[in-house]
Amino acid sequence: MSTALILLAAGQGTRMKSDLPKVLHQVAGAPLLVHAMKAGAVLAPDHTVVVAGHGAEAVSKAAQAHDETAQIAIQSKQKGTAHAVAQAAPLLEGYQGDAIVLYGDTPFIQPETLTRMAEARKAHDVVVLGFEAADPGRYGRLKMSGQTLEAIVEFKDASEDERAITFCNSGVICAAAPLLFDLISKVGNANASGEYYLTDIVGLARAAGLSATAIACDESETMGVNSRAELARAEAAFQARARAEALENGVTLTCPETVHFAHDTHLGRDTVVDQNVVFGPGVTVESGAHIRAFSHLEGCHVARGAVVGPYARLRPGTELAENTRIGNFVETKNAVIDAGAKVNHLSYIGDAHLGEETNIGAGTITCNYDGVMKHHTEVGKRVFIGSNTMLVAPVKVGDEAMTASGSVITKHVADGALALARATQVEKPGMARKLFEILKSKKAKRDKGAG
Repeated sequence: MSTALILLAAGQGTRMKSDLPKVLHQVAGAPLLVHAMKAGAVLAPDHTVVVAGHGAEAVSKAAQAHDETAQIAIQSKQKGTAHAVAQAAPLLEGYQGDAIVLYGDTPFIQPETLTRMAEARKAHDVVVLGFEAADPGRYGRLKMSGQTLEAIVEFKDASEDERAITFCNSGVICAAAPLLFDLISKVGNANASGEYYLTDIVGLARAAGLSATAIACDESETMGVNSRAELARAEAAFQARARAEALENGVTLTCPETVHFAHDTHLGRDTVVDQNVVFGPGVTVESGAHIRAFSHLEGCHVARGAVVGPYARLRPGTELAENTRIGNFVETKNAVIDAGAKVNHLSYIGDAHLGEETNIGAGTITCNYDGVMKHHTEVGKRVFIGSNTMLVAPVKVGDEAMTASGSVITKHVADGALALARATQVEKPGMARKLFEILKSKKAKRDKGAG
C-alpha cells in the first residue's frame, strides 16, 4: 500500500538548552531528524512531509539535504501533536494512501517495526505503536481489549487504574491519510494541557465504529531525546547496536567499546578494526582491510587488503585501492591512491592521484593550496618520492620517476627521470665551534645580568 511519512519536528526542545533546534542535534554524525527519515524510508513513501516550527529554515535545510523531495509544512504555534499533523494536510490533499506519523526526536524506530505497522494497517483502520515500559512514568497509556485498542489516555488525564497500565504509547500512528485528517479535524482541546492531542483520534475512531489496534516494539526503539543527557544515552545506544551488528556480520573489533561508528558506516566481513578508531559519515571499508588504532576516517572508501594507520586520518574524497598502505601520522584528502601504493608515515597527500606501487617517503607534502585555489598533483606508477619532498601543485611526476630527498618539485618530472631540487650543500670548516662559543658567551652574559 502507498504511504506518506509525516515527521513532527517543530519543537524547540528547551531542555536541550541550545540555540539549535532539538531535531538537529546529532547522533552518530547525523541529525536526529535524519535518523527518523531513514527509518521511514523502508516504506518507500510517496511523500515525506516534515512539520517544522522552531528553527524552521535550518530544519528544512537538513531535511532536504537528506531527501531533496521532502516537503515542509510550518507549525508557527505549537498547539499539540494533532495540530502539528494537521499542518501537513494541505500538502497531502487528495492523497488516498496511508499516512504514518513519526517524530524527529525519536531516532531509533526500526524499519522492521514500521513494516509490521504497515501490515497491521491492512486489517485495522488505525494502528498505534506501543511498548511495555519498565517505568511507565508519564507516558500515555494504551487501553486494550484483546487486540482492540479502545483509547489512548494521556497521563495527566488518566485515572489511577489507567495509570497502572504498563503498555504505553510511543506516539507513532498510522491510518489512511483522508481518515487521519478527518479525525484530526474533530479533535478538541478540553484536557489538562489545553492542547490538541493526536492520541484522541483513537477514541474518535472507535466511537465511529472503526477498528484500532496497537503493535508492540522494544522500549529502546521509542527512546526520545529531550536533553543533553538523553542525547548522550542515545549516542551510547546507537554505538552499542552498531558494534553488535558489526561483530555479527563478521567484522573483528579488537576493543569494541572504543570504536565509534557513524550512522552510515559500512564494513565488509573480515575487516579488522583496532582500538580507538573513529568512523565519521560516509565511510565504506571493503572485506579484509585493516584499520589500525587511533585512526580517523570520514567520507572515504577503503578497498580490500588495505592497511590504514595507526594514527592515520583519511578525509573526504580519499579512495584507497587494494593493498594500499597508509601509515602513522599520514593525512589524505581528495586523494586517489592506486593499488599497492604506500604512504607509510608523516605525510600529507591532498588533491592528488598516486599511481600503482608508488612509494611516498616520510615528510612528503603535496602543496595543493595557494591561498585562494586548490591544485592537483599527479604521481605516476612505480614512482619513488624521497623523504621530505615538497610537491608544489599543479605538478606531475611521470611513471617510474624518482625525487631526491629534500627536494621542492615545482616542474613536471618526466617518466623515468630523477629530479633533484635542493640547494647545494656548503661546508665551513670550524665554524660550528666558533658559533657555539659566541652563543655560550651571550648566554652567560644574559644569565649574569638576570642574576
